Amino acid sequence: MAASKSDNQFGSPFLPSLGLRFLLLAGLSILLLIIDHRDNHLDAARKAIGATVYPLRVIVDAPVSTWRWLTDTTASRNDLQLENSRLKTERLLTLARLQRYSALEAENARLRDMLEARATVREQVRVAEILSVSSDPFRHLIVLDKGTVDNVYDGQAVIDANGIVGQVIEAGVLSSQSMLISDPGHALPVEVNRNGLRTIARGTGEFDSLDLPFLPNNADIEPGDLLVSSGRGGTFPAGYPVAVVESVTRIPQEPFASVSARPSAALNQVREVMLIWLADEPDELEVDADAADDEEATDAATSETEAEIGDAIAAPVENDSGESDE
Repeated sequence: MAASKSDNQFGSPFLPSLGLRFLLLAGLSILLLIIDHRDNHLDAARKAIGATVYPLRVIVDAPVSTWRWLTDTTASRNDLQLENSRLKTERLLTLARLQRYSALEAENARLRDMLEARATVREQVRVAEILSVSSDPFRHLIVLDKGTVDNVYDGQAVIDANGIVGQVIEAGVLSSQSMLISDPGHALPVEVNRNGLRTIARGTGEFDSLDLPFLPNNADIEPGDLLVSSGRGGTFPAGYPVAVVESVTRIPQEPFASVSARPSAALNQVREVMLIWLADEPDELEVDADAADDEEATDAATSETEAEIGDAIAAPVENDSGESDE
């Protein structure tokens, strides 16, 4: 009796069996799918159910969404800070490289000018870089990165792409000291390119000025005349630009005119210079010796040929009968 009562509490004699209920629910689901697929009649019901369930979904998803938002926000801030720091570093590096590129571009232009100038130079030249400049305001001295190991010698001429810069006064093993033409103790023989008038250009202690103190008042010189090296002193080869005459002042009471010129080279801006090796005389002597040897060989060959011709003429000529005609 007790067992029958417990069965009646959990089941009802009017409910269908499990198998029948499954078939009914499956058929109802298929019918709803067919109706919703064809005429979309259940769309309104689906939207109403979704709107009803949405607040519950938000409440359930709120802790997860909040944690995800905090994580993304913190990570994004850290990433932005790292990226900002990286961009700042790259910006500084780029600016530094741009500064270096500007210097390299200017150096490139100077070297191209030197190469173009070198094409017109007949003597042997070599590019040297200025290591330091003298801090003495009364001396215009520079130190070059070439020395006796590079065959640099005392008194060697130093030029740039625009004209004469100075000369070597002390050649060391790995470096050498040079004096600029603007130094008060420097003087070089020059000539006016227009008419060949020769004089001396002397340094004044200013980078942009040279003095020509030994020109008489009646000398044929005018502002704008180009002064070139005359080659008379033996240090500087002839024909290199030195300066351009800026002013000529003739004073009747004075025997000499006051003439100033601006150096062709930018003495206070130059970074690279060229050292000039003059043509070696031994090479010319060797050429002359070779020519003398060739001339002697030619004379010897000529003498030998003349001797052979003389012997041929002096030799008796035999006739057809075998007798010789004297």
